[in-house]
Amino acid sequence: MNGMSSPRQLTNELILLNELVPLQAQRIIELGCGNARLSRDLLRQYPQCHVTGLEVDRIQHAANMANPAERLEFVEAGAQAIPAPDASFDLAIMLKSLHHVPLERMDEAMAEIERVLKPGGYWYVSEPVYAGDLNELVRVFNDEGTVRAAAQALVDKAAANGRWDRVSDVYFDVPVAYRDFADFERRMVDVTYADRRFDEATRIRVQALFGPHMTEEGARFVRPMHVTLLRRR
Repeated sequence: MNGMSSPRQLTNELILLNELVPLQAQRIIELGCGNARLSRDLLRQYPQCHVTGLEVDRIQHAANMANPAERLEFVEAGAQAIPAPDASFDLAIMLKSLHHVPLERMDEAMAEIERVLKPGGYWYVSEPVYAGDLNELVRVFNDEGTVRAAAQALVDKAAANGRWDRVSDVYFDVPVAYRDFADFERRMVDVTYADRRFDEATRIRVQALFGPHMTEEGARFVRPMHVTLLRRR
């Protein structure tokens, strides 16, 4: 034994978020909110909070607008141009979304997040680690090595610029399961925010990598995650 323990497994990241930032009466912005599942869960558990969810994918934004929730406001916008006044929020959340900000606009996004957070406000960044069997599978058709490295570099840059305190770095694993390859393709390829159509050669290669993970219960993976929590000075 080397004394090192494996990262904890989490199926609900809201547990970790509340451990790091007590969620009581917070004004929150979620940047790249997707279907806003975590924000919806958060508001059910912490009804004194208010969340503004930003999303650049027009199809997903339309779906969000068609499924409203109390104290949850949706805005079609990106992190690099946040339509909100200065010092509007106590907490900014980015769940697997920082690496989707265009590379040339990441510095703008950092400046905007700093602008809209109150002094003492928190920036919670949760990003997939570029490692593991699932990553090896996905990178055949969607290699995010460059953009994920850029996202981490931006967080490190913020932590070193004197205007943020680096509060926590937490690693954890998320279990991911697919019924079969068709389920994997539906959830990982047929997405509204990207054009990821397989050609036949790519499909054969990905399916060959996917096959050894199949069992009678489907295919099971672990997605390693890294959360960095920054606090605005």
